[in-house]
Amino acid sequence: MSKIDVYNKEAQVVGSAELSDAVFGVTPNQQAIYDAVLVYQAGLRQGTHATKTRALVSGTGKKPFRQKGTGRARQGSTRATQWRGGAIAFGPQPRTYGMKLNRKVRRLALRSALSEKLADNSLTVIDDLKFDEIKTKKAVAMLNAFGFERKTLFVAEASEEFDNAYVSMRNIPNAMLVTVSQLNVYDIVNADRIVFTQAAAEAAGEVFA
Repeated sequence: MSKIDVYNKEAQVVGSAELSDAVFGVTPNQQAIYDAVLVYQAGLRQGTHATKTRALVSGTGKKPFRQKGTGRARQGSTRATQWRGGAIAFGPQPRTYGMKLNRKVRRLALRSALSEKLADNSLTVIDDLKFDEIKTKKAVAMLNAFGFERKTLFVAEASEEFDNAYVSMRNIPNAMLVTVSQLNVYDIVNADRIVFTQAAAEAAGEVFA
């Protein structure tokens, strides 16, 4: 177990928490992280691109001119790819870009990304994300108190009260709030700093171990 300071929303130390070495203290596996990010980004692709084949373009099936005697190259259809308004040869068609990643590799990638953040001193633990009201100013004040100016990922446990904090952060471009179950490698790697609530840090140590 690794000990880490626990802060309140004013960036004052109010206690300490223990992080599971099985989740936050492993040697990062860069290949697992790369594979997990690749799979995530591939899943974001819509794959709705499409070009028309000879069966789809408008046009007649009639032979444009006779086979011999014109001095021109023989042609069988005006819908062929060499004709203006014809089909596209070997063009993209709708497809799914989704890829699969083994469960063990996915969990290893999560542990590796979290361990890397802790090793880089880019991981912070706060007591909670309970806001009395929906107020973007309060979320901004909390970020300013910690000096978080770049992309910050907040992680809360699903059973906690964080609805007001979630809505308060929606208009802040460099802040995002997710639950432990929604946590993915891409968001961890993409963020400059990750902030766990104390309950979320404990839950992550159990879930990802």
